[in-house]
Amino acid sequence: MRRIVVLGSTGSIGTQTLDVVRRHPDKLQVVGLAAGGGRLDLLAEQVREFGVAQVAVGSEGAAETPAVAKLVEAVESVRPRERFASLAEAFQSRGGKRVGFGPDAVVDLVQLPDVDVVVNALVGAAGLRASYETLRCGKVLALANKESLVVGGDLIMPLAAQVDAARTAAGLAPATGPAGALMPIDSEHGAIYQCLLGENPREVTRLWVTASGGPFRGRTRQQLQSITPAQALAHPTWNMGAKISIDSSTLMNKGLEVIEAHHLFAMPYDRISVVVQPQSAIHSMVEYADGSVKAHLGTTDMRIPIQFALSYPDRWDAPVEPLDFTKLGNLEFAPPDEETFRCLALARTAGSAGGTLPAVMNAANEVAVAAFLAEEGSYLGIAECVEAAMDAHVAGGGGGLQPVESIEQLLEVDAWAREEAKRHVR
Repeated sequence: MRRIVVLGSTGSIGTQTLDVVRRHPDKLQVVGLAAGGGRLDLLAEQVREFGVAQVAVGSEGAAETPAVAKLVEAVESVRPRERFASLAEAFQSRGGKRVGFGPDAVVDLVQLPDVDVVVNALVGAAGLRASYETLRCGKVLALANKESLVVGGDLIMPLAAQVDAARTAAGLAPATGPAGALMPIDSEHGAIYQCLLGENPREVTRLWVTASGGPFRGRTRQQLQSITPAQALAHPTWNMGAKISIDSSTLMNKGLEVIEAHHLFAMPYDRISVVVQPQSAIHSMVEYADGSVKAHLGTTDMRIPIQFALSYPDRWDAPVEPLDFTKLGNLEFAPPDEETFRCLALARTAGSAGGTLPAVMNAANEVAVAAFLAEEGSYLGIAECVEAAMDAHVAGGGGGLQPVESIEQLLEVDAWAREEAKRHVR
């Protein structure tokens, strides 16, 4: 039985994680849930269904909303199972309530004893601290929060290596393959992870990160002038949350994944390529020194990479219908259009420069996407806003480009970048 905490449980990845738990109740036990400030009614339903005794709501302001009463009632109706009573006691001994509010309450959850795996499906830079604390406590991190590596990869990966070494020394690591302290949930990185199993990393010559191309594949910049949020949210193959859907349409999502792949697999940027694969049947590929290429194919459903991250090194029964190759039809490949969709090139620039520039890029993108969704900024203005904030940082703003040294430093840079980005929303 693996005891898991799910951060971002009411979002797309979080709800699909709970689907996996429903399928494998003999293998997985949810002992803590965290969500943002919205969908508290759904969070209360999850509490009742899974018998969760500890909950965190990331927004402190949510404590004043009417939906909180139902959430508190749901949590208080749950009597912690005897084997998990220590979790409730530990939570309360830290000064936490069974329903906590604010970022500190989320951290309290990941620091609880007797938690084996933390699924971090929080959206945005808010997930970085939770990832850091998960690994600092020696727990397995199943990571769907892109920003943890994009912003803090220089901090997260050394911690993951330490947890891997500790798991190996304690006999918790698989007999072969990685020790599994950091399991990627992204379909692309989960695919690469699996294609690397059993292989010599020194023989890898290239990582191929696949992209669907988003809803606007083939359009010109002129045709993108009047794009609306509703149009950008209509992803052709994946069902995702609003922010990730917009990032997918601008190709920023793919840029973030390139930076993640650099950190996860210690691969130089010039050996990470993006290829558009519109059918989303190939989730990513690894090329080897002898010219061989291993590709990971499967049904377009996030429950597959989520389940592998939780089951590794085992493979459990499929959570979806397998891919029927007789009905798949053609597989298409094309280069990404980085002239039209400039966010991919901006992300590569930020990743290659390193230091605090990816944090600035990420924060500016979050501001610009939020403005676009609120119809306060334009679609093409997203890339313009990101580039302006990056240029300002390189020119010395926010302390200028610096090596990454601490979470506190990154939070300060993030705060500066958000204010700077607001000046460039248009």
